[in-house]
Amino acid sequence: MRYLPLTDDDRRAMLAKIGAGSVDDLFRDVPEAARLQGAVHDLPLHQSEYAVERHVGALAARNVAAGSCPSFLGAGAYRHHVPASVDHILLRGEFLTSYTPYQPEVSQGTLQYLFEFQTQVAMLTAMDVANASMYDGPTACAEAVMMANRVTRRSKAVISGNLHPHYREVTEMMARTTGFSLQALPPAPRGVEDIAAQIDDKTSCVVVQNPDFFGNLHDYTALAGACAAKGALLIVAVTEIVSLGLVKPPGAMGADIVVAEGQGIGNGLNFGGPYVGLFACKEKYIRQMPGRVCGETVDAEGKRGFVLTLSTREQHIRREKATSNICTNSGLCALAFTIHLSLMGEAGLTKLADLNHAHACLLAERLDKVPGCKVLNDSFFNEFTVQLPRPAAAAVDALAKRPLLAGVPASRLYPGNKDMENLLLVTATELTSEADMDALAAALREVCA
Repeated sequence: MRYLPLTDDDRRAMLAKIGAGSVDDLFRDVPEAARLQGAVHDLPLHQSEYAVERHVGALAARNVAAGSCPSFLGAGAYRHHVPASVDHILLRGEFLTSYTPYQPEVSQGTLQYLFEFQTQVAMLTAMDVANASMYDGPTACAEAVMMANRVTRRSKAVISGNLHPHYREVTEMMARTTGFSLQALPPAPRGVEDIAAQIDDKTSCVVVQNPDFFGNLHDYTALAGACAAKGALLIVAVTEIVSLGLVKPPGAMGADIVVAEGQGIGNGLNFGGPYVGLFACKEKYIRQMPGRVCGETVDAEGKRGFVLTLSTREQHIRREKATSNICTNSGLCALAFTIHLSLMGEAGLTKLADLNHAHACLLAERLDKVPGCKVLNDSFFNEFTVQLPRPAAAAVDALAKRPLLAGVPASRLYPGNKDMENLLLVTATELTSEADMDALAAALREVCA
């Protein structure tokens, strides 16, 4: 996008239109002490376009992109291959110009792909119904807790210590502003925690993650039974959606609500967003589900069509009746998810998941042989935790200069927690080559010596 500066005449015309005498009048509500006086330090008043491009390009070059070197980053955002065919279909003008179905009857194409998206999410998670997407995984998780509070008429949530810290923090923020209580357990890198013992008659839900933040795999079937016995709901979060190509789905374990981050299918890392939140539940809770649901029907002539069946959000019903204040769904990201998953099919997803797990196993074998390093997990999908003999953050910083992105130090998400200082989360995907694995093992052997 080109930047076209305003002329003095443009500014005068705009100020006259809104009745302001000067630009300063627009900021008169900002205290004088908070206003910047004079020019911004070291910022020239003007530069040529090519000079600005060169400067900004130099700033961008200081970043180490995940695709520019061996990368083992994960912790909730995963670099998978997105085929060119996904973008080719996604960038068709019909999809780009369709924002959101405010006039659903005339948005049959949008409604149809959302219907397909819901079907895919329900099948992936083994749940009865899914909505037309949420903003991202963490906000979907907070919405799930509030939904559980409505269903059970209770207001206490028990949070696993191995739930992704971002998911926990967003839920904590919602708890502060909407008045429910959270009991968050401490992190357990080896995946062992007694969550069932924390459930009481006031508990509305238990929130767990699979694979958990440290990469451990769980079967929550027994926990689902413990929740049901106390009248609480089990919410399972999935941050790596590709894992469901291989791992037992939450619905098969007895989960009541499943939330997930769908970025891993069809969407790139995108510097942290936009992403796409997935939300599914048992059918009996559908009227308490946030967001909207597209349904299939027939018109007066018996022709197949799609409609917004349920839309219990502020834009469609009275505020006090809304189940959520979500404004819109992540439409284009959900479409990318739908296209990619449709192209892969069930067999393709299973093959992709197999490849991820196989690469992670090869990587774990290599890293476990590095002197002083130890893989903590007994089981994992494509991500696991390595204990280093030195602080992981310092090792990661040293390797990033080579460049090699060694993974995510756990201390980055648990600042101040000494137990996390030497833990490194490492991820392998289908894009991780054996040469990358060798490079990481050799580099760790060197920096940990």
